[in-house]
Amino acid sequence: MTAATIAGVQALGDLRGCKLLFSGFHAPELGVLEEFRNAILTLDEEGRILSVDPDGDPQDAIALPEGWLLIPGLVDLHVHAPQYAQLGTALDVPLEDWLQSYTFPLEARFADLDYAGEVYSALIDDMLALGTTTALHFATIHVPATQRLAEICLAKGQRALVGKVAMDDPAQCPLDYRDSTAQDAVEGTRAVINHINGLPDNNGMVFPVITPRFVPSCTDACLEGLGKLAAETGAHIQSHISESDWQHGYVKDRCGCSDAQAFERFGLLRDNAVFAHGTHLSDSDLDLMAQNGAAVAHCPLSNVYFSGAVFPLRKALERGLKVGFGSDVSGGPTASMWETARMGISASRIRESGVDAAKPVETRGCGDKRIDFREAFYIATRGGGAALGLPVGAFVQGMKFDAIAINTLEPAGTVRIWPEDKTEAPNDLLLEKLLYTVSKPNIAGVWTDGINRLQKSEG
Repeated sequence: MTAATIAGVQALGDLRGCKLLFSGFHAPELGVLEEFRNAILTLDEEGRILSVDPDGDPQDAIALPEGWLLIPGLVDLHVHAPQYAQLGTALDVPLEDWLQSYTFPLEARFADLDYAGEVYSALIDDMLALGTTTALHFATIHVPATQRLAEICLAKGQRALVGKVAMDDPAQCPLDYRDSTAQDAVEGTRAVINHINGLPDNNGMVFPVITPRFVPSCTDACLEGLGKLAAETGAHIQSHISESDWQHGYVKDRCGCSDAQAFERFGLLRDNAVFAHGTHLSDSDLDLMAQNGAAVAHCPLSNVYFSGAVFPLRKALERGLKVGFGSDVSGGPTASMWETARMGISASRIRESGVDAAKPVETRGCGDKRIDFREAFYIATRGGGAALGLPVGAFVQGMKFDAIAINTLEPAGTVRIWPEDKTEAPNDLLLEKLLYTVSKPNIAGVWTDGINRLQKSEG
């Protein structure tokens, strides 16, 4: 990093109460992409956006350095925070074997607060360095370690939603890693909710999440108790839904209905509820989720390894279902939302066109129209924010200033801008280049609530 870039980051450390002169992009709605060139953005003293004026007065404004472009912060709707310690491990086995042989033993280690703090600190630092300003986190069954994760997110400035995992069914959970009773699962969740809501100086940075791991790991009593707790507290909800043939079939056999119908029965399918994967959701399931205000965390990378299917993204969007992207650390082998969005585009093309060249072209795919980079950009930013019911993901009056500055001139980065990329006409192809080529060295600034959370040093 050059000395000029370091000076720029330091000067842009805290933008609360300031005017900012910037160029960049946002997608405030699906199908709407706006480019800014030398626009003026004004923040209040708490880091909310007061105004965005494409032709504003630059006097007294702080200017982004040359070559920097501003976009909203990325939103990750599905992270297994403890699994960062096994990122890239055992992706060659079926989901149920991966959980029992690798994942549950790892998560059991988070009874050790020192170990939990080490893993969680590394994860949040790395996510912020990649531009993920908001994340929806699964923790573990351990109340103290889950509380520690929330504290780390608050201290480091990642806008986060953190949930203690509830899993009490002895038929599916190992003896040394499960809640001892349904009541313990519910009361442990309540303790985490109370702790996060009582954190000093939180002010809308960290939120509690009711987190049944998925139907197979929870007894009916546990799910019923969590549904009542959701109605009582209004907390966010997260779980997995129709992720694989095994999980989808297990729920049908046990509950006599689909995952979506089961969650509705237990009072967990509602606004501010996000369910990961959904590759095996039927059309009626998609409609049911949309009607109840629930959302899907689309995890295109981990779906390759564990789902055996491609999420019907176009169908979901056409039905008005809220959708954001999820990295699914560590079912997905990266914490990068850039890689996740790229795979989201690729997966949609695979679903549209199919994979078997022996079939006629007209019958090879599913017929769902692919998404393009514009839609992927929306899903990775405002789409995720809308799924969570949070005022993030776009440069709009009243929203939080959660943003990323991309240094297109960083020699160590992977973005290369050529003279033909600079045009007077609207230039969404520049955004496409960013989406496909940005890497960590290009991330020059990461703000939440107007405060730069990125820690970079020379060299």
